[in-house]
Amino acid sequence: MYGRSIHRFLKATLFSMPRMQQGNNPVIGLSVNISEENSKLHEAYIRSVIDAGGIPILIPATLDSDVLSGIIENIDGLILTGGADVDGRYFGEETLTELTDVDPFRDAYDFLLLRLADDRQIPVLGICRGAQVINIAFGGTIWQDIDSQYPSEAIEHKILTSREKPVHSIEVEKNSVLYSIFGKTTLSVNSRHHQAIKKSADGFRATAFSSDGIIEAIEGYPCKRIIGVQWHPENMASEDDNEDMKSLFNFFVKEAGLYRKAKEVHDRNLTVDSHCDTPMLFENHTINIGRRDLAAQVDLPKMYEGKLDAVFIAVYLPQGDCSHDSYLEATNKAFALLEETIRQINHNIQYTGLARSFIEADILKKENRKAIFLAVENGYAIGQYLANIEKFKNTGVTYITLCHNGANIICDSASGSPVHGGLSNFGREVVREMNRLGLIIDLSHSAESTFYDVLQASSTPVICSHSSVRSLCDHPRNLTDDQIKLLASKEGVIQICLYSGFLVKDRNATAQDAVDHIEYVIKLVGPDHVGIGSDFDGGGGINGCNGSNEIINITVELLRRGYRETDIAKILGGNLRRVVDKVQRQAELN
Repeated sequence: MYGRSIHRFLKATLFSMPRMQQGNNPVIGLSVNISEENSKLHEAYIRSVIDAGGIPILIPATLDSDVLSGIIENIDGLILTGGADVDGRYFGEETLTELTDVDPFRDAYDFLLLRLADDRQIPVLGICRGAQVINIAFGGTIWQDIDSQYPSEAIEHKILTSREKPVHSIEVEKNSVLYSIFGKTTLSVNSRHHQAIKKSADGFRATAFSSDGIIEAIEGYPCKRIIGVQWHPENMASEDDNEDMKSLFNFFVKEAGLYRKAKEVHDRNLTVDSHCDTPMLFENHTINIGRRDLAAQVDLPKMYEGKLDAVFIAVYLPQGDCSHDSYLEATNKAFALLEETIRQINHNIQYTGLARSFIEADILKKENRKAIFLAVENGYAIGQYLANIEKFKNTGVTYITLCHNGANIICDSASGSPVHGGLSNFGREVVREMNRLGLIIDLSHSAESTFYDVLQASSTPVICSHSSVRSLCDHPRNLTDDQIKLLASKEGVIQICLYSGFLVKDRNATAQDAVDHIEYVIKLVGPDHVGIGSDFDGGGGINGCNGSNEIINITVELLRRGYRETDIAKILGGNLRRVVDKVQRQAELN
């Protein structure tokens, strides 16, 4: 009887509450305060997240990175909450002796949470102390105590009564995300702090100020989906029903929702980066791709963090002279780098595997292992012997980039002086042999003359594994509209390169610029002929997409612009798969 009564009570209570669509609402993790061996948090944070449509969870106070990583993997947004002062030693200062509310454990906990979230590109909202933690973590500084350190006369910022009521106004920069949220330049806020941001971290900018010049908000948009505010919006939103503060939580939960959708797209589809140069690091660094390494933009931990399923790892050969000894040296170096790459794969076999086809990549994804395809960048490695092409194929190579910077025996390059007027006679033999063996021809780095010659000579579609759009950025490495149209008509694909100089001129490129190139191709020839080839570890990397863990930001931006999952799946690997499958299948039929 008692059990049935409880069941009826729960059923009546649950069905009387506004219902969330199961599985669609983003999960928001909240850092906690630590007091007397208890993890706790003011209810206003929780109510604000729920009212905005999020599912709040309190992240337990622990420094166990495995535990926190497991939690971070399953949230869609992180709120760093207010609380104790931050120790000055985190930004190179001695902690002021008058500060008595410093908690070393809370500092370590918050900084660890933020690092784990940033590794995965999770949206972050910092509130009061949380804003200061964000700023310090990314290289900025704070005033440890406004009253004793601020060089000008400051208004009172630590007002402990009526936490839900506004006590002073702030000015919001018009060209900011905060302005887009609030729709106004003057905002009334509460104030409960004596520490404040002094100098904004690189990559962040101050976007709100109090009348005394104290920074009241920072943001990392568009490259980092991170906002920090100095006031306490949760009290104003949940206790005073303040519409401005509700809009801040609504915005943040919406951002977390986009990130959640991006993760789901990656979970359901095979995601692929068609070009990185990580073997270049094998010569100069003691690197293990199974460990997260600051020297590398691509390693297995970053691939897991970014939900990237497969990469084409290219062994790069710089163009040398055309002597017999130089050819032999280039060929031997290529095979040595391939051997080292395979050794790295085998050393980390529980997390990765060599893929020669997309079917094998599918199997690896089902096993929760990352697929590594092999490629050779610069046909110079072939030397003068067609037999080397089959040796590369037998080693596991999937594509060969015909040239690099400078003409070789095969063809002319987009860089340097032309030698053959396009494809050489030997180059035509290379094309036929690659067609026969089912190796994909890569025309990145090729001269326009080479491009047109190859598309006429090849019996199979080709790729440009890491090139961008010349109409948006005039660079000889990029493709003209006519090239893109012909490539599409021959069922090929252009993989947009994340190298800043191929995306924009005279500034550092962003992930949004890369999506502009993707979008341009879609408008020109449709969604079936474009993808992503980062050129990571070989010069690639832009603000907002500077490693395998950040590829997911491209997906977020495509979702933000309204693209459907079916088209995003093509961009993230489906289009490249179509080409590779067709080339390999045609070789099998022959």
